[in-house]
Amino acid sequence: MTKVNDFVVRFANVNGTGSASANSMFAKAIFRMGIPVTPKNIFPSNIQGLPTWYEVRISEKGYLGRREGIDLMVSVNPQSMLKDIQDVRSGGYFLYDSTKPLHKEYIREDITYLGIPLMGICMEQYSDPRQRQLFKNIIYVGALSALLDIEFAVLEQLLAEQFKGKEKLVAPNVQALQLGVKYIQENFAYPLDIRIERRDLVGKRILFDGNGACGLGAVFAGATVAAWYPITPSTSVVEKFEKYAKKFRTNKETGEKNFAIVQAEDELAAIGMVIGANWNGARSFTATSGPGVSLMNEFLGLGYFAEIPAVLIDVQRTGPSTGMPTRTQQSDITISAYASHGDTKHVLLFPSNPKDCFELTADAFDLAERLQTPIIVLTDLDLGMNDHMSEPFEWDESRMYDRGKVYTAEDLENMGRFGRYLDSDGDGIPYRTYPGTHPTKGSYFTRGTSRDEYAVYTEDSAVYVKNMQRLEKKWDTAKDLVPKPHFYQQKNMSPMGVIFFGTSTYSSEEAIDLLREQDVVLDAMQLKAFPFNKDVEQFIEDHEVVFVIEQNRDAQMRSLLINELEINPKKLIRVLNYDGMPITADKIVKEISKNLVTN
Repeated sequence: MTKVNDFVVRFANVNGTGSASANSMFAKAIFRMGIPVTPKNIFPSNIQGLPTWYEVRISEKGYLGRREGIDLMVSVNPQSMLKDIQDVRSGGYFLYDSTKPLHKEYIREDITYLGIPLMGICMEQYSDPRQRQLFKNIIYVGALSALLDIEFAVLEQLLAEQFKGKEKLVAPNVQALQLGVKYIQENFAYPLDIRIERRDLVGKRILFDGNGACGLGAVFAGATVAAWYPITPSTSVVEKFEKYAKKFRTNKETGEKNFAIVQAEDELAAIGMVIGANWNGARSFTATSGPGVSLMNEFLGLGYFAEIPAVLIDVQRTGPSTGMPTRTQQSDITISAYASHGDTKHVLLFPSNPKDCFELTADAFDLAERLQTPIIVLTDLDLGMNDHMSEPFEWDESRMYDRGKVYTAEDLENMGRFGRYLDSDGDGIPYRTYPGTHPTKGSYFTRGTSRDEYAVYTEDSAVYVKNMQRLEKKWDTAKDLVPKPHFYQQKNMSPMGVIFFGTSTYSSEEAIDLLREQDVVLDAMQLKAFPFNKDVEQFIEDHEVVFVIEQNRDAQMRSLLINELEINPKKLIRVLNYDGMPITADKIVKEISKNLVTN
């Protein structure tokens, strides 16, 4: 049975061999042919030498979540070959370097083997060992273009763009592609029964990574200071911020840069610098992952209690401890929501695609200054380090930054005593000032100890309670300021609901469609933020049972919903995945179906 624009290809390579650009070119070529694709880079945490995989889902229906089962495995790594063969679906294809014959233990009767002597061809064509390694990757892309009917002209165009300014490299790469095409034409019937046909299903959408979108969002939000300590998978957030800031924040005439990036000695120092910069009136942020959030807890508590704006982008990875640094998870929810000791709560934002990353990062800076508190943007490795198909980013040029409640010099001059922590509007949010606004009034940066409304240190119990109650009122105010959840129906159609967020969204949307084909109807809600507003509470109340889909072991979002909304735990059913790989629609359907049978 022919599969057109609906299959999964996985590349099995060795880390550090230059395969990434070739594999990316394969995915981009299909995207250029107007077909939705979802590429996933699965790599080890060391620098080079271990197995790495690159998985591409092609879906004419536009499903962007990861799918179980491999239709075509491109194996050029002997280390992982046995496992790679086992991962191929029955009836699928296994493309391998046939320079050396396969051992009999690698033979399966239910798959088709496509042997191409990749290294043999390279040995004949190239004398330089590095060229042999690099061009081997390009040769198999050429072979795939013939096997899958990918338009060769699209690959040529991508090479021309990749080597712009280095045009002499284009011809050798095109020649390597042609070597792969030629071998297929001379040795195989082609194209295969899985193949590509040009469509117009992409429109104006782009391929972009979440980390880059966060970095760009920070630039558009007016961020001028980034303090950070490198950690996988968040490092490229600040790298991309620097790239875009150099472009947009550098005076073309003088070369003067209107931004500062500080690599701190550790994550603790980084968040401290961010809080200090925000107190001084700059828009400042940092990016980290789970271990960094652990270290930042004390300063996050200070930001909450002293009421200083800050933005933290947490690109989640698999924990606990060092865990699996290059695998994805949604497991920093609890530590982020309640970071620091004592009664502390933090606003969380949950982007699900690059456009969300761009927009919610920008929104985070407005929320931080409006609420005078740290805002944590929770992405993950899958979203941050992989390209995703996304709607184009948009920015309203008339948009004004929300700097929150800030007294001017005139305000300070015309008032009596300045009360940094006075709640004059009844929303729990006090007024602040920028340093230097007035020679004698304003600009308080308190210790992390209890104080009164005028920022004067006190251990008076009644004063402490009044302050904590005001912070609780501010938390209620935040519920109306954070992004509202997204609903997939105008009115509820089922007694059963499903809640998801972040990168679980892709597979959840597909799972809802698959279940509908089985006559199982689910109302759906995508969470965008914490704290939860009335809409979230009402959705749960309106359904007899609600499935909560998340990628961690301990059902952290479910626990947060139960704790904050006082929901009966029996009403919220776990649907979990925590193996470090993105959750699939197949897994969601299986878990929900199992619970339906049980109940």
